[in-house]
Amino acid sequence: MQYTRLGRTALKVSRLCLGTMNFGPQTTEPDSYAVMDKALDLGINFFDTANVYGWKKGEGVTEQIIGRWWEQGNGRRDKVVIATKVYGDMGEWPNTSRLSALHIRKACEDSLRRLKTDYIDLYQMHHVWRDAPWEEIWQAMDLLVQQGKVLYVGSSNFAGWHIVQANEAAKARKSLGLVSEQSIYHLMRRDIEREVIPACEAYGLGIIPWSPLGGGLLGGVLEKAEQGRRASEGMQQQIEANRPKIEAWENYCRELGEKPADVALAWMLKNPVITAPIIGPRTMDQLEGSLRALEIDITEDITKKLDEIFPKFKTSPEDYSW
Repeated sequence: MQYTRLGRTALKVSRLCLGTMNFGPQTTEPDSYAVMDKALDLGINFFDTANVYGWKKGEGVTEQIIGRWWEQGNGRRDKVVIATKVYGDMGEWPNTSRLSALHIRKACEDSLRRLKTDYIDLYQMHHVWRDAPWEEIWQAMDLLVQQGKVLYVGSSNFAGWHIVQANEAAKARKSLGLVSEQSIYHLMRRDIEREVIPACEAYGLGIIPWSPLGGGLLGGVLEKAEQGRRASEGMQQQIEANRPKIEAWENYCRELGEKPADVALAWMLKNPVITAPIIGPRTMDQLEGSLRALEIDITEDITKKLDEIFPKFKTSPEDYSW
């Protein structure tokens, strides 16, 4: 396994992040335990979750599964850098969601209880909330850091200017500020290249891409079109809307002699601002197979060909402002 720093911090995390969103609703608790144990065996020390995962309002099902797995001992908690999130609706009352200081405090306490731990390594704002002043947000986050309940603060689904606002407000408080941004990013959806990636580079945030395989579209979908969720009407519509690109993509991966999913992850890992794409394996074979992405050398010729198939965005605001 390869490791890198999380953004500008000294924290070392694996180049692949284990996504846990399916734990509970789609992956049974025993199978979830097995996946997490195997991840540790493979050297993956970075796990991502959220208080809303499990999709039963207020219950935090996935966090509870992780907490019970840690209780099995063998140093599991100490081996894992856990990232969870705050924002989603966790109750029926007005202050049981979003980013008020009240909800941030309560949500953190609840996540700690469910995770059966006394600290969260990376506490991420799941979305921006424009009604909350940054002074209020950072007052709440700074207090959690001072209390030792949170070590680092990150964002998710932020625009570039949100990252600037947040870190400038943190700087005024002499706080560390955001250290990471979790965004949707893959070869077929590259819009964060326009402003989010430049903002992250400027402020030293590591990027944790979610859905790095485009919901399966970049994972060899044409070869598996009749299997599982790929046979759904929604997926078939996406395949047909993007068929020329997907055909070119899969043909090129065959020329390279590599699986499409591995090339998609390897392409992403080549960018130094990318900390770790989030992988959500449904089988042990998928989990073990994802390590191949760490070995593939994405040359300039490969990059050029992929840019032809999936045109990139201009790489900074300066490229289109005048």
